[in-house]
Amino acid sequence: MFGTESSLSMFLNTLTPKFYVALTGTSSLISGLILIFEWWYFRKYGTSFIEQVSVSHLRPLLGGVDSSTPSNSNTSNGEADSNRQSVSECKVWRNPLNLFRGAEYNRYTWVTGREPLTYYDMNLSAQDHQTFFTCDSDHLRPADAIMQKAWRERNPQARIAAAHEALELEESSKPLLSSCSCATAYILLAEEEATTIMEAERLFKQALKAGDGCYRRSQQLQHHGTQYEAQHRRDTNVLVYIKRRLAMCSRKLGRTREAVKMMRDLCVFQLMKEFPLLSMFNIHENLLESLLELQNYADVQAVLAKYDDISLPKSATICYTAALLKARAVSDKFSPEAASRRGLSTAEMNAVEAIHRAVEFNPHVPKYLLEMKSLILPPEHILKRGDSEAIAYAFFHLQHWKRVEGALNLLHCTWEGTFRMIPYPLEKGHLFYPYPICTETADRELLPTVFHEVSVYPKKELPFFILFTAGLCSFTAMLALLTHQFPELMGVFAKAFLSTLFAPLNFIMEKVESILPSSLWHQLTRI
Repeated sequence: MFGTESSLSMFLNTLTPKFYVALTGTSSLISGLILIFEWWYFRKYGTSFIEQVSVSHLRPLLGGVDSSTPSNSNTSNGEADSNRQSVSECKVWRNPLNLFRGAEYNRYTWVTGREPLTYYDMNLSAQDHQTFFTCDSDHLRPADAIMQKAWRERNPQARIAAAHEALELEESSKPLLSSCSCATAYILLAEEEATTIMEAERLFKQALKAGDGCYRRSQQLQHHGTQYEAQHRRDTNVLVYIKRRLAMCSRKLGRTREAVKMMRDLCVFQLMKEFPLLSMFNIHENLLESLLELQNYADVQAVLAKYDDISLPKSATICYTAALLKARAVSDKFSPEAASRRGLSTAEMNAVEAIHRAVEFNPHVPKYLLEMKSLILPPEHILKRGDSEAIAYAFFHLQHWKRVEGALNLLHCTWEGTFRMIPYPLEKGHLFYPYPICTETADRELLPTVFHEVSVYPKKELPFFILFTAGLCSFTAMLALLTHQFPELMGVFAKAFLSTLFAPLNFIMEKVESILPSSLWHQLTRI
């Protein structure tokens, strides 16, 4: 026993300060590398690598229960409904106010050199166009077959060339009574080749002339068979799309009243038709924005009364427009100091509750409205309750909030109070279903993360292993620096620390040696 102590003491005495510097420096380097990897993995995947490996691989080996396996086979109906709602809320929707590629998105690229649209977003648009503007019988007509390929083409120049080819084919032959390729070709050129809104409007008017004739002809033949019914459905989608984009052109060119009239007609047309694809356009959101521009708040309230229904899917436009109207009634005289002294009036309470409702639906919007976060061009598709929807809403509606005196001040004073009402962690919502956990992943696909930092809710807390490795790296780096600067003193401290560390072991060994017979202890040491 005493020989072991003397050997340990001799070993510690032979260690030089360079050894301690190398030891602490290596420990600091290794822990720093682990910290960098953990931080990168957390930023990319939202979880700790060490924690994930521990739960996925080590826990089953140690006899733990896999959290992915349900402990009870009888899942309640409420949980199933909640899961289904979560999946439906993570559905990607087409942005009803999406910009024009040629006249707006491409101009931004020419000026800044940045691509405002992601490949995932453009791919979704290509799928939408194939759904809206094609049908199974297009291969029977040469011009329609060309446009069917054009909508699938990834290269913008190839799409534009195909549209011109389809138009030339239409002009070279006599007009086909059942072909709608002329209208869809004009749509493609208006969306992607036109460099100004006026040029896009001119092309859409030509598309309207062709599309309206196709719609009238297919309407008469729609009951002659499934093929004619599919053509009529396609022609209806084409006509609604053209009229909606023409209304948006009028809105962008300052003819807002004309745009409102066209959008009202489209809303009536959408209610009369029973095609499910028409509901994807969400024309009422275009109408709400145009009515707000006219400051026609009574009509805005009438539209909200029709569409802010519990059976219809909510949107940031509906929730925040309702909050804006209630805030407008009290915001010009609202003062947080006066409200804290006398309490909130009934109208002020209604406005605050409407703001809390809107913030719970989409908590990303207030930072853009309050200009705490910079705006970018909205994507062509949005995720409801996500950062993409917040950008799309604030891009078009920030001016309407600024126009109402005191509305942004009321929002600034009250929006953060929403989070005190929502249970944490988000196991259930307050007025809506729990906030879906899939929004960050989808928003990172929809938004250009190269120059935009995606807003995340709720903020993720740093995992324990990142904090642990950060502390370990800092501690060992400090030890290495102190050992390099004060080698003799740190050597004394290291020896004292090791002696203190081994003191309990030495005490136990001495007690064991005093209790056991010397002959038995001698035999054990020989073993």
